[in-house]
Amino acid sequence: MTTDIMTSGSARSRHDGLTIALHWLTALLVVALFASAETWGFLPKGTFLRKGLQSLHISMGLALAAVMVARILWRLARRYELPTDLPRWQEMAGSLVHLALYLLLAAQVALGFLFRWAQGEPFFFFGLFEIPHVAIDPDLTRTFGELHNTVAWTIVCLAGLHAVAALGHHYVLKDKVLLRMMPGK
Repeated sequence: MTTDIMTSGSARSRHDGLTIALHWLTALLVVALFASAETWGFLPKGTFLRKGLQSLHISMGLALAAVMVARILWRLARRYELPTDLPRWQEMAGSLVHLALYLLLAAQVALGFLFRWAQGEPFFFFGLFEIPHVAIDPDLTRTFGELHNTVAWTIVCLAGLHAVAALGHHYVLKDKVLLRMMPGK
């Protein structure tokens, strides 16, 4: 944990190290997943590079699922809120955006599984182990794929709004909201 975190019950000025690490790992995975999916669309079907990028995407998606489970469990376990001087509407807006991102990320992971299972193809975590197959109607492949794509764009747009709001707090409002989630001291 960082030195900025006080003992239980004390005022906290920033999130703990694990919360910060999980936040930025989530952001990195979301950007990498989105970029990989958008990139393989430019590659010829059936090529080694396209298939490799898709395998990497699947593995990163499984990593995102694990990170999201860890984030939820850690959030439930730590049970603290940072003090804030924000107007109530900003606190509520931030909470709604965070909730929406959590729900969308959970839906995206589920849609990724459903899409791959509907395709009837095996999928692996970085070649280490195979995810057990679940029989899903192959006629749903297109539906799950389109939903997966729509949710991806929604996450990217909402996460972009989240980032713009954080930068606005830092550079326009000049408060310490962004610093609460930054690594280091």
